[in-house]
Amino acid sequence: MKKLIVYGTGQIAEVAEFYFRADTTYQIEGFTNAGDFIKEEKFNGMPVVPFERLETTHPLSEYEVFIALGYSKTNRVRQSRFLQAKQRGYTCATYVSPRASYYGTPVGENCLILENNVIQPFVRIGSNVTLWSGNHIGHHSSIGDHCFISSHVVISGGCEVGENCFLGVNSTLRDNVKLGKFVVVSPGSVVMKDCEQRSVVQPGESSYRIIRRDVI
Repeated sequence: MKKLIVYGTGQIAEVAEFYFRADTTYQIEGFTNAGDFIKEEKFNGMPVVPFERLETTHPLSEYEVFIALGYSKTNRVRQSRFLQAKQRGYTCATYVSPRASYYGTPVGENCLILENNVIQPFVRIGSNVTLWSGNHIGHHSSIGDHCFISSHVVISGGCEVGENCFLGVNSTLRDNVKLGKFVVVSPGSVVMKDCEQRSVVQPGESSYRIIRRDVI
């Protein structure tokens, strides 16, 4: 049985711990967070240890890590912690729900893929990607590293989603659309053509409009 430490002490960490415990053979041993963010010694009844000295309390030869953070700053906070864990030699666990429709698609490390996702053949999913519940990822599409896909998103066939993108609830990408890095697609948007990196897409009279190109 593999041992796991979950990074984070918020709602996403609580959700991740629930799914790993319910559906995998991982033994959850506790939580970790940056020392400045630790307010209590325990979370969900398990110890919280400072990330800065994790190697001394939970050596990488015995433990894997899952970075359970959200999409703050277009996923860059989660990206930073993921890269730090990798630089320190940890393997980052991936969770794919047994209730997702999944056809052996390559999936990177530190991914969280929840129930009722439909992932069609020939899809590629990078590392540190969150697919919340109930999305459709069309054939021959790719999702870059450090993305967050909310619920009920439709990514049609042949799409390319660049690194650090965020796709809001009920958003849709038509087939063969390409999103550059750091694109934010607001809830309910319909994206009909390629988007430059650092675009923000919102619903508009003609299905969508790009309102800003320099988001952080």
